[in-house]
Amino acid sequence: MINKNSKIFIAGHNGMVGSAILRCLRVKGFKKLYFRERCDLDLFDNFAVKKYIEKNKFDLVICCAAYVGGIHANSKFQGDFIMNNLAIQNNLIINSFQSGVRKLIFLGSSCIYPKNLLKPIQENLMLKSSLEDTNEPYAVAKIAGLKLCEYLSIQYGCDYRTIIPCNLYGPNDNFHPKNSHVLAALIRKFHYSKIKNKSSVQVWGTGKPKREFLHVDDLANGIFEVMRLSKEKYRKILGKNLNHINIGSGNDVSIKELSKIIKRVTSSQSKIIFDQTKPDGVKRKLLDISKMNKIGWKPNNTLEEGIKKFYAWYIEEGYQ
Repeated sequence: MINKNSKIFIAGHNGMVGSAILRCLRVKGFKKLYFRERCDLDLFDNFAVKKYIEKNKFDLVICCAAYVGGIHANSKFQGDFIMNNLAIQNNLIINSFQSGVRKLIFLGSSCIYPKNLLKPIQENLMLKSSLEDTNEPYAVAKIAGLKLCEYLSIQYGCDYRTIIPCNLYGPNDNFHPKNSHVLAALIRKFHYSKIKNKSSVQVWGTGKPKREFLHVDDLANGIFEVMRLSKEKYRKILGKNLNHINIGSGNDVSIKELSKIIKRVTSSQSKIIFDQTKPDGVKRKLLDISKMNKIGWKPNNTLEEGIKKFYAWYIEEGYQ
């Protein structure tokens, strides 16, 4: 059972998800939190990862380190996305297992589900049909990690769980002009348009696709709720033949509506122009979060409240 004296390794603590988990667990009084800077522990170095995990004998490993990006990055760097993510997650999961770590949480992605599912996506729909082309390499890597956790748990009785979040945003997100996710990219664009008095902001696609967004601090609280569940209760909530659980806001919004919210929050006066030569991605991606609701978790932030907090952080950090 995980408690405040458990030894917990957070892999990827500097990223958006990892830093949120670290903040969350510190607030909740966890004392033995372990993390390493990239210069001290290269997660691509299998021997170094093995040595570190063996030495520390962790009670729980949280795998949130990943090679990530938006539609542009996924489409351009396909080989990198599958190769790098497989390498990172295999080093963490396999070495945790071989070193006797009994409990592990792996962060997946909603892109593991088939494309163009118009109803809220239940966990049992994974691998039922084809994936979205624009992020297939990343999805395949995440499916491999999920299945590795599932089969190790089945065969050896360890407790390796996978959490599938919707689109995330919040502190320590990536604001790269080409490789960032949609919400962070729009924050940057509308803020820049405001300070530079630009007449318009260009948004990729038609604006029609709908997406679900969750503030990363709400995700961290959800991970806390999942990690403290007993193995028996977790299995009972998921039901037969499942080892992963969805987490999201329970609501989605069109990219057009999202753009309007961000324009309002940033006080930009720029006109929104949709570049229909750019890809839309899937039409809709909304997760069924009924299993997380059974645990008793729900997000604290509405989308607009969360974006306001995110933008305030963006300003405080001095981004332009």
